[in-house]
Amino acid sequence: ALFMENARKGSIVSRANSIGSTSASSVPNTDDEDSDYHQEPYKESYKDRRRRAHTQAEQKRRDAIKKGYDDLQAIVPTCEQQDFSIGSQKLSKAIVLQKTIDYIQFLHKEKKKQEEEVSTLRKDVMALKIMKVNYEQIVKAHQDNPNEGKDQVSDEVKFNVFQGIMDSLFQSFNASISVTSFQELSACVFSWIEEHCKPQTLRDIVIGVLHQLKSQLY
Repeated sequence: ALFMENARKGSIVSRANSIGSTSASSVPNTDDEDSDYHQEPYKESYKDRRRRAHTQAEQKRRDAIKKGYDDLQAIVPTCEQQDFSIGSQKLSKAIVLQKTIDYIQFLHKEKKKQEEEVSTLRKDVMALKIMKVNYEQIVKAHQDNPNEGKDQVSDEVKFNVFQGIMDSLFQSFNASISVTSFQELSACVFSWIEEHCKPQTLRDIVIGVLHQLKSQLY
C-alpha cells in the first residue's frame, strides 16, 4: 500500500511537472519577446516619419523652383514671345534662364545709354542756365541805363562782332568738313553742328570775340 501511494504521488508530480513545462513553453517571454514586439513598430514608424518629412521637404523645394521659373516667365517679356524654333512646346528651364540673362544684359545696356543721355542733357541745361544769366544781366543793364552806350556802338562794331564769331566758326567748319562727295559733305555738316555749335561752345566764342573787341576799343 505504501509503495502504491508513493507511486501515485510520483505520477501526480510527474504530470504536474509535465503540465507546468507545457504551460511555461506556451507563455511568451515577457522580457525579450515583448521588448521586440514593442520596439519593432516604433522603429518602423520613425522611418515612416523621416521618409514622409523628407518627401514633403523635397516637394516644397520643387514647388519653390517651379514657382521661380514661372515668375521669370511672367516677368521677362522675351519669355512670353512665341519662339518658332520650339513651336508651341513649353519653354525649358535652360531656355528660360538664357532668355532671362539676355534680357538683363539688354537692360544694362539701356541703362548705360540712358545715363549717357542724361549726362548730355545736364550739360546742355547747365549751358542754357549760363546763357540765361548772361541775357538777364544784359537786359537789366539796358533797363537801368536805356540810353547809355546807344550812340557809342556803331554798325561797324556790330559787324566786327559778327565777323569775329563767323570767322571762329568757319575755322572749325573748314577743318572739319570734307568735300570729297556731297554725301560726305552732308554727314560732316551735321557732325560739325553737333560738335561746334553747342550752346556752351557758342557762348565761349562770343565771350572771346567781345573781349577782343573791348581791348581794341578801349
